[in-house]
Amino acid sequence: MLLGARVVVVVPAYDVEESVARVIGTLPSWVDQIVIVDDASRDGTSLAAREVIDARVTVTRHARNLGVGAAIVTGYRHALATPGGARDAFVVMAGDGQMDPRDLESVVRPVVTGEAGYAKGDRFAHPDSRDIPWSRSVGGRVFSFATSLALRTTIKDSQCGYTAIARSECERLELDALWPRYGYPNDLIAMLVRTNVVIAHVPVRPVYFDGAPGLGLRHLPRIAWIVARAAVKVRT
Repeated sequence: MLLGARVVVVVPAYDVEESVARVIGTLPSWVDQIVIVDDASRDGTSLAAREVIDARVTVTRHARNLGVGAAIVTGYRHALATPGGARDAFVVMAGDGQMDPRDLESVVRPVVTGEAGYAKGDRFAHPDSRDIPWSRSVGGRVFSFATSLALRTTIKDSQCGYTAIARSECERLELDALWPRYGYPNDLIAMLVRTNVVIAHVPVRPVYFDGAPGLGLRHLPRIAWIVARAAVKVRT
């Protein structure tokens, strides 16, 4: 627990056999539960997670690949099924090691203190933001600007998936309606803005390595459509 609140880390995982055990091993003792959601990986992701000796770990696997947004929804449902308080924090951390565990407390703290209902990582505000590949930096900033414009509120790093949400706010989400694949952050933010949830922006270190998934040209039309849909959502 952190400041009297339970902390559950949801790890959407797809083909991360080589890294998922390491991600689990980096999580501090004050994390109460770790939910690994294997989104129908083609490798031994589930086995690698189950082999970690840690009583906090729960592993669930989708029968078919549903997308990262759907994996997060599955993790949220597991977290909600465990009794707790309104200020419990449900954190999302990727299974490939792209989120620095040293930033975890900073991401969780606004939620467990009641400062915000949702905390979102902001890679552009971190001193190491210069390490973000140029194409990803431009794409991320463009979509952050477009999302902010569409939602009429400032969203500093719309595509960053390093987040924490309060149990009380997660209970109010239309989880069945959340966009299931890449681009889910924009859809989730729209849901939160529509219900006037306070969003905190927390600097987090950008972590990149060869082969890591990220914003690609194939994603652009889909995200643009989700942003446009988000604009409609917050105005209805």
